[in-house]
Amino acid sequence: MNKKWALILGASSGFGGAAAVALAKAGYDIFGIHLDRQVTMPQVNTIIKKIQGTGHQAVFYNINAADAIKRNDILDEIKERFTTKEHPFVNVLIHSLAFGTLKPYISKNPNDCITQAQMQMTLDVMAHALVYWTQGLVQRDLLADKARIFALTSAGSQTVISSYGAVSAAKAALESHIRQLAVELGSMGVTANAIMAGVTDTPAVRKIPGNEQMLAAAKAKNPAGRLTNPEDVAKAIVMLCQPEADWISGNVIGVDGAEYIVNYTGDKISKPIK
Repeated sequence: MNKKWALILGASSGFGGAAAVALAKAGYDIFGIHLDRQVTMPQVNTIIKKIQGTGHQAVFYNINAADAIKRNDILDEIKERFTTKEHPFVNVLIHSLAFGTLKPYISKNPNDCITQAQMQMTLDVMAHALVYWTQGLVQRDLLADKARIFALTSAGSQTVISSYGAVSAAKAALESHIRQLAVELGSMGVTANAIMAGVTDTPAVRKIPGNEQMLAAAKAKNPAGRLTNPEDVAKAIVMLCQPEADWISGNVIGVDGAEYIVNYTGDKISKPIK
């Protein structure tokens, strides 16, 4: 039997880490791309052990996913070490990179607002990297027919959050890239969808100014009375990898327990039914 592989950009925590474990449980071997220092490596090793505990391989690379040279080196290594000439075999590609600059656009003091380099870096990592990794897979005949591509977006692609402007722009670009990939890869039976998760308490969210108020408001307005968690999103991704989902493509799919559609006014919308 041909092995099934998932390539996850941002596999060491949050949505990417949860998806890596869930896909391993569903029968996939995992290529994980992450950027971690020594202090967070124990968390990475925990995810690797969970994957290996399912009986599947965990091949992790600690690199900057936006570095073109490193990207090409990794893809070449995957091609040489793990594939046969007859079988393109990366069945799932997930973009879950969360590394950007959180600064306002406008300030009288140039040191207090986002710079051109910071804007470019944010868009490159959190949006454009998806395109470049997909190009690299296709050009090496590594992307399987009927593969699945997912990108993690947020409601911030459509709304304004303090100091979130560059990340918001990246999320909007990421959704646009997904639509384009869905069309250009449609002849291969490949689907591409953006997953718009509800507000989730992740390391990335904890870096947003005012995150405590954001988390509290999301929990208060969610009909289920709780935040979204990474496992909610991972389960949705596994479900969308099933053959029955092969006609779902080019969409932004909400995985938030109906959180986004609630216009929060300070009162709890959903109350226990007696």
